[in-house]
Amino acid sequence: MFSIAKFRPYGEVGGRLEVGGWSFSSWWREVGRIREGGDDLGGGWFGECVSKKLGDGFDTLFWYDKWLGSASLCGRFSRLFDFSENKSITVANLFSLGVERGGEAWKWRRRLWAWEEEELEECRALLTDVSLQDFVSDRWVWFPDPLVGYSVRGSYHMLTSRDVPLRDPASSLIWHNQVPLKASLFAWRLLRE
Repeated sequence: MFSIAKFRPYGEVGGRLEVGGWSFSSWWREVGRIREGGDDLGGGWFGECVSKKLGDGFDTLFWYDKWLGSASLCGRFSRLFDFSENKSITVANLFSLGVERGGEAWKWRRRLWAWEEEELEECRALLTDVSLQDFVSDRWVWFPDPLVGYSVRGSYHMLTSRDVPLRDPASSLIWHNQVPLKASLFAWRLLRE
């Protein structure tokens, strides 16, 4: 007999979407690669148009979300991220554990080498100007229209106003056999106007 507690919404871990792993379909992994801009498909357009505006830090992932500059900290400090034991920690939880030298926030799988310690100091220097705002929720900012925010109409207009020809890798992704025909036709019509 199976346990109902093992089931969770598809692609969700800890209340957040996750991409990868053996339990996900190849189609879901392709969606993740498009979201992240992988495989030179030009699919990182969404990630390039959004970032997090920090409030209290409870809804912002320290390593994964793009909240401090133009890149996520797991990309900027990839070596530290690889050795971190707190990969899914929020900004608020990290600051509550202490970001100073020797603070509880910095837990590593092994002792850091000297050049990794220097990278940690660079990361900590970025955090000196960060101040969390009580009773202000974190929110997403949509760069193409920061006043109105994200809308399907706005993103459709942004995507269709560019004169970007459909490349072969994108075409093979659209017509992938695991993508429903209805979705393939919609994507094809969207890109061909």
